[in-house]
Amino acid sequence: MQTVRLREQAGLPAPPLSRHLVFAGNPGTGKTTVARLYGRLLKALGLLSRGHLVEVDRSALVGEYVGHTGPKTTEAFLRARGGVLFIDEAYALVPAGAANDFGTEAIATLVKLMEDHRDEVVVIAAGYPDDMNRFVGSNPGLSSRFTRSLTFADYSTPELVSIVEHHAQRHRYELTTAARKALAEYVERIPRNAQFGNGRTARQLFQHMTERQALRMSELIAPDPAQLMQLDEQDLP
Repeated sequence: MQTVRLREQAGLPAPPLSRHLVFAGNPGTGKTTVARLYGRLLKALGLLSRGHLVEVDRSALVGEYVGHTGPKTTEAFLRARGGVLFIDEAYALVPAGAANDFGTEAIATLVKLMEDHRDEVVVIAAGYPDDMNRFVGSNPGLSSRFTRSLTFADYSTPELVSIVEHHAQRHRYELTTAARKALAEYVERIPRNAQFGNGRTARQLFQHMTERQALRMSELIAPDPAQLMQLDEQDLP
C-alpha cells in the first residue's frame, strides 16, 4: 500500500489492490480491535481521510419491508466514508437455507457502493470461519473484492490467564501465585464450544473474581489496602 502511494505521488498508475478483508474467527478473538487499528494505519499512510470505524451487523443493513434495505445499507455505508465499515457476523446476510431474503439486496447494494467508493471506504467482513465462506461465495462481486482472509485463532490457556491478569492490573488488583495456578487449571477445563467467548470469557472471569472477592471483604471489619487488592484462589467461580 505504501508502494501504491509512492507510485501515485510519482505520477505513475497505481496497480489494482484490494484493501477489503475478511476476518474469520470466533467471538472475542480481537477482530474489532484489529479492524480499528487497520483504519488508523491506513489513515497514517494517507490512504484513508479519517480512518474511523463504523461497526454494523445485519440489523443495521437489512430493512423490514420491500424498498427499505437499499437506503438503510447506503446510509450505513456512507457513514464509513473515509474510514472502515466493519460488518460483524456478515454471514447473517446470507441465512442458510433462505432463498428469498432481504440480505441478498443488502449485499448487492454493498457491492455497488464498494465499486462507486472504492478509494473512500474499506470494508471488513467478520464472522465464524465456517460461515464466512458462504458469505463470500454468495455474490460474484464479493468474491472478487474480498481476496484476503485473515484467521483469528482462539486464545490458548496461558493467553487467557494473561488477559485476566491484564484486567486485574488495570483495576489495581493482584493475583496470588495460588490464584494464578488455580486460574490456569480452571481455564483449561472450560469447554471450547460455541458459547466460548475467548477474550470476553476472560473479562467475565475477572468480573466474577472481583465479585467473589468483594463478598469476602464484606465479612472483614476493616480490610487493609493489600487485602482489597488481592485476588486469591477462593475467588474463582
